Order: sequence, then structure tokens, then C-alpha cells
Amino acid sequence: MDTPSLRYRTTGPVARLTINNPARRNAMTLDMWAALPDQVRRAEVDPEVRVILLRGAGDAAFCAGADISQFSEKRSGEAEGRVYDAAVEAAQAALFAAGKPTVAYVRGACFGGGVGIALSCDLRVAAADARFRIPAARLGLGYTFSNVELVTARLGASTTADLLFTARTVDAEEAFRLGLVGRLFGAEEADAAVEDLVTAIGGNAPLTLRAVKRALVELAQPAVERDTAAVDALVRACLGSDDYREGQAAFKEKREPSFRGV
Repeated sequence: MDTPSLRYRTTGPVARLTINNPARRNAMTLDMWAALPDQVRRAEVDPEVRVILLRGAGDAAFCAGADISQFSEKRSGEAEGRVYDAAVEAAQAALFAAGKPTVAYVRGACFGGGVGIALSCDLRVAAADARFRIPAARLGLGYTFSNVELVTARLGASTTADLLFTARTVDAEEAFRLGLVGRLFGAEEADAAVEDLVTAIGGNAPLTLRAVKRALVELAQPAVERDTAAVDALVRACLGSDDYREGQAAFKEKREPSFRGV
């Protein structure tokens, strides 16, 4: 269900997840980490939803990372740390493996666990005021293998080493050059540009989106573990669908297609 600190709403084909803890720059509490997978699944099972948009409340921060004020209680030792890390990894895995495209829209600070959330999404777009940092080395905090793996898969080993060893802050333009974000918009135009992006994705054929997303998920697995048969089945479902016929008809008639996901 919707929670005050992790809001969920839908508009048309877009599920909108908002990290809502502005008093702490949208830092993630343990309860928020635990709630995120359920919110992602909520979007996945909604037949009207075709794309998931994740952002922070307001413009000051996407997510300043984990709420450090909880660490003395919730992450104070090895046992507590394992529980906490498991919740973080489950939240990131839910976004990464979601059956529908996920878009992270970054404004302001995107630090620590916020970077992990953004990198778990398929697309990352940012306003010019975005800033990125992974400060684990300034906190004496071990960065888990799965998190290092995620950053490396997106950015490469050298960039990952740079960001983690230095704990430096990266501005939006450098983030774009590094591939941390795929699109960069001016601060004034960013909201409208992101709406155009998710509207465009939401207007495309749901079965095609699902097949592409499953292929991306499988590509992230070791080659011997990839379920390419599942991807092939989804591709065949596209060819047998009403939407495939609608797409051809719309092309011939020079009009916008109206896809129904069947």
C-alpha cells in the first residue's frame, strides 16, 4: 500500500514512485527499503501500467542515500548490517528485474544508496542540478559485492574504482559523460522532458516492452544461467498479438497506433 515516505500513484500508463522524505533529503529508512519491492510489484501487476517512473520529492534531492541516523540502531553490527544490506539489495533487485521499463529521474543530490537505486533502473535521466556521490569510504562502510557489481556493470571497473576510492561528488555533466545518466536536461525543461519520455514509452506496445526488458534482465545473468527460451517466447507472443497487427495498420494508415497489450 501507499506509505507517507514512499508514495505511489498512476497517471495513464505511468506508475509514479516518489521517495518522500524531504526533511532528510529523501534518505531511505529501513522501512522504506523494505517497502520498495512491494510498490514495484504493485506496478508490475497493474495491466494499465507500462512504465515505472521513480523520483524524489521536490527538487533538492533524488535520494541522499540510506538514512545514516538509523545506523547506530539498525546497522550497528555485523548481524544488523546483514539484515539492512539484504533489504537494500532486495529493493534494488526489484527495480532491476521489474517486468516493465523503469526510469529514474534525478534532481539534486543522488548519493550512496540513491546511486544504487538509480543504477538499478533501466534508464537514468537527470536535470542539470543533479549531483552524484558514493561516500562509503568517508563513512567506514563496506560496499557490498552486489553493489560493486552493479556499479561496475553500468560504468566499468575504472570509473567504479574512481568513484568508490575517492568518494568525490560528480556533477550532472560529468555524470552524463561517464554514462551514469543517459539523458541530461536543463533545470527548467527537465520536468517536461521527462514527461515526454515516459509518455513516449507508455505509448508503445506493452508486449514489446516486456520482451525487451526480459532480454535485458537475462543479459545481466551469467551466460549459462540465461533463460533465452523465455525471451524467445515473449518475442513469439508479440508476433501473434493484436498489437502487432495494429502497429502495421497504423503504419500503413499514417496514424498513431493504439496498443492494448494483447
